[in-house]
Amino acid sequence: MPEQPSAAPFHDWNERIEFESYRPVTRSRVLDEEGAVDEVVNCLEWMSFDFGPTLLWWLERHAPATYDAVLEADRTSVARLGHGNAMAMPYHHPILPLSDPRDRRTEIRWGIADFRRRFGREPEGMWLPETAVDSDTLEDVAAEGIRFTVLAPKQVDPAPPDGRPILHTTRAGREIALFVYDGPLSHGVAFGDLLRDGVGWAQAMRRPPAKGDPAPALRSVATDGETFGHHHRFAEMALARAIVELRDDGPPRLENYASFLAREGAAGRARLVEPSAWSCAHGVERWRSACGCRADTGTQSSQAWRTPLRAALTWLARELHDVFERDAEGVLDEPWAARDAYGSVVGA
Repeated sequence: MPEQPSAAPFHDWNERIEFESYRPVTRSRVLDEEGAVDEVVNCLEWMSFDFGPTLLWWLERHAPATYDAVLEADRTSVARLGHGNAMAMPYHHPILPLSDPRDRRTEIRWGIADFRRRFGREPEGMWLPETAVDSDTLEDVAAEGIRFTVLAPKQVDPAPPDGRPILHTTRAGREIALFVYDGPLSHGVAFGDLLRDGVGWAQAMRRPPAKGDPAPALRSVATDGETFGHHHRFAEMALARAIVELRDDGPPRLENYASFLAREGAAGRARLVEPSAWSCAHGVERWRSACGCRADTGTQSSQAWRTPLRAALTWLARELHDVFERDAEGVLDEPWAARDAYGSVVGA
């Protein structure tokens, strides 16, 4: 990892975010009324989470205590709920609806293989990068045995009431559950005031379900891990306080997506809005056109470069596939199956 001056005083951004976010979330302090530390909480033991395989590779080598805490959080949740908190993720961070079909399947299979090696079990859910989704993506994810994913409210129409999962049937007849996170609550965590008061956050999570609906409600928040500590200083302490409030003074019950799905199942159906992602109001255009979405909203620089860049990447992938098939002939019986199986080796 080269030195990254923008991450100063740390050597690089991996070091900085591990120190500011990932480490504190696994050992968050809960204070008593006098301001003394009353408890230290590994927040990941009480919430669904995912880590990209390449980040886990780095943590394993450069922050082993944090890495061990991540794995232990999943083991603890399995013992408590019968289903682990950890979700798988494609190996890198591709926008899957824009990926070549072969590359999309390889990314999914490598991510599952890495998850299996690290967590010692089969993944039940998979977080899609940027929640970018279309029918082909769900087809490939479901084909690998993944039971659910998580989407933004705008990605299904209509969004299910009270967060209960809906069922999506692929063209091949496979089924996968779609959870939809609570949009206002998630916005309040990422950009609002909920992180200023963990007790208030817990109270917001206790909002009663829709009147007259006897089915259990699920209220979930989705946000970047860097929200806690990096974007909002001491936010991991608000998270820990909210967890303790809900844990000790329920209802509601604290659990994960996998355990809720196993107990309650998925019901109802809705139209998949495709292609779509949680971070682009124009589908997946921020990764291939000048749609107006940008990281820095204060700049008016041109985004026209996105279209030729995406075209070049697509062309390059096809050229590399041709080279791979040609050079693998006579060496590998099934070249593409061999590449997919390499997921059990890469990152080890």
